[in-house]
Amino acid sequence: MSAPLRPLVREALSRLCIRRLFLGIHDAAFPSLPGEDVGRGTPHADGAEGLLALAHELGFGGLQLGPQGATSPGNPSPYDGAFFSRNPLSVGLAALARAEWGTLLPATQLADAAREVESPDRVDHERAFQRIERLLREAASAFRERKQREEKGRVGQMAAELAHFRVAEAWWLERDALHEAFRKERGGPLGDGLRWADVVASRKSLLASRDAEIEAYALVQFVLSAQHRQFRAKARALGLELFGDLQVGMSERDAWAARRLTLENWRMGAPPSRTNPDGQAWNYPLLDPRLYRREEASASRDGPALAFFRARLHRVFEDYDGVRVDHPHGLVCPWVYPVGSNPEVAVRRDGARLFESPDLPALAPFAIARPEQLDKGVARYADGWVRSLDPAQVDLYSILFDVLMAETRNHGRNSSDVAAEVLSTQPLPLRLVIDRHRLGRFRVTQKADLGRPDDVYRGENARSEDWVQMGTHDTPTIWAVAAQWIASGESRARAEYLAGRVLAPGEPRASLVERASRDRRALVQAQLTDLFVGPATNIMIFFTDLFGSEQPYNVPGTSASRNWSQRVPREPSAAYATRLHEGMALDLASALAQALRARGRGGDGLADALDGGAALSE
Repeated sequence: MSAPLRPLVREALSRLCIRRLFLGIHDAAFPSLPGEDVGRGTPHADGAEGLLALAHELGFGGLQLGPQGATSPGNPSPYDGAFFSRNPLSVGLAALARAEWGTLLPATQLADAAREVESPDRVDHERAFQRIERLLREAASAFRERKQREEKGRVGQMAAELAHFRVAEAWWLERDALHEAFRKERGGPLGDGLRWADVVASRKSLLASRDAEIEAYALVQFVLSAQHRQFRAKARALGLELFGDLQVGMSERDAWAARRLTLENWRMGAPPSRTNPDGQAWNYPLLDPRLYRREEASASRDGPALAFFRARLHRVFEDYDGVRVDHPHGLVCPWVYPVGSNPEVAVRRDGARLFESPDLPALAPFAIARPEQLDKGVARYADGWVRSLDPAQVDLYSILFDVLMAETRNHGRNSSDVAAEVLSTQPLPLRLVIDRHRLGRFRVTQKADLGRPDDVYRGENARSEDWVQMGTHDTPTIWAVAAQWIASGESRARAEYLAGRVLAPGEPRASLVERASRDRRALVQAQLTDLFVGPATNIMIFFTDLFGSEQPYNVPGTSASRNWSQRVPREPSAAYATRLHEGMALDLASALAQALRARGRGGDGLADALDGGAALSE
């Protein structure tokens, strides 16, 4: 029998000085077992254990999860999810049918819902939302009914635990539960018609009159909190860390609750870049910098906006081993555009960086950069717009990041537990703040410009603290990109470049170039090996690349129904082995073997063992 793969992979990673090898996946993509599958994945499903087992055996050190906050019925993007409320769609429903949760959900109802699922490979968000909401409503009704007539037993114990949870988490739970109740009443977003300040004024009467709705909401959040702890314990037992995702956007429910803390008349988006030349109109509110600090007493005291941000960070570090910071420019030098005009036009035509626009009357009060520090010869969004900053100015730009890193340390973590998603855009303020905290950036190698030796996406230009990856949840898969390279003829240049990266001295270059120029599997494998030869010490692989998908997980700037819908097959290990045999899955073992040879560190037989002597455990 072949040797288990994990110890060989972990030894290879150690020799290659790779600190972390993570698998990226979002909640909806997790696999479920047939009887529990209601059309959407969750890490809390029984079937999710199969993916944990595969990640463990392949040698991954952790999972990079997407944002896990509650989303709205019409918008499945996890990056528009809530900061504090977990997504009810991620409840492990099979557990509610077992005694551990008081059998709140009859197994027959779950089985009936599972039979309605059209495909286990794709999420139909609207139908899944309706199914899960119906089942959770029935479970909450059963809980309330049984609680009223039962003082002992599992439901009675849960009632006591839920009461404690409601008190401990009341500071966010009450407002989110009321928001959900009002949203359902109105059939959509609350808008300007109902302010959180008015809710606070009538808080006691609202809590009393809507106790059943609030309890139902709290029950789901209580279950999700417990299930997340269980999932984290399972991952930890397999040697897998969990990283959360600190998304840059603010959900509608958080913006409603924090309206007095956000900047009026402006929204945050993405500036034009090489990936999105027109920018992106995210329509996200952003915290008002004037409310970062308190004006009275000590200037070092948190103001209400900073306290809100710190509370969010506390939640993140309580739940995860580390964090991915989504679009860090939103915390340092956000690109903003005015409310009221066509956002798709305004984000580029009227957009500017909040802290470096002293020449714009509406934004001048927020300016940190001075006029003489700007290069008016380039576009406002260009990395070179700000030419210089003094240390006191960097302090101001770094306020939110300083709080982030302080909370990182307060929770026993360090800078290596923070992955900053700095992509092609890195203006001077962001670079100085990232350097201040010795953080890396992301190098997405499929985007490498081979005509520019200094291109940020080329693997050889990475620093040790960087995170290197072939693609993300927002890019085409490496399999689709490789097919395009071959069809266009670009594959030869890619193969030549990769041969210089992944071959050891004396290895035949011509044969690799020929194969990788016309054979997609060989080209993808060379691209994978490139991740392991350094100098970056953190590697991320998104699940669609691992399983050989040719379809993108998300197409940025679109709201297509297929976005956020791909799922891992129900039997991950078997599916991966089949795809690997077909040449349509990433062969991590072979890539590591070649990387060891390229670095001269596999001569004692480790490279050979990875190439042919190891397999997934049976």
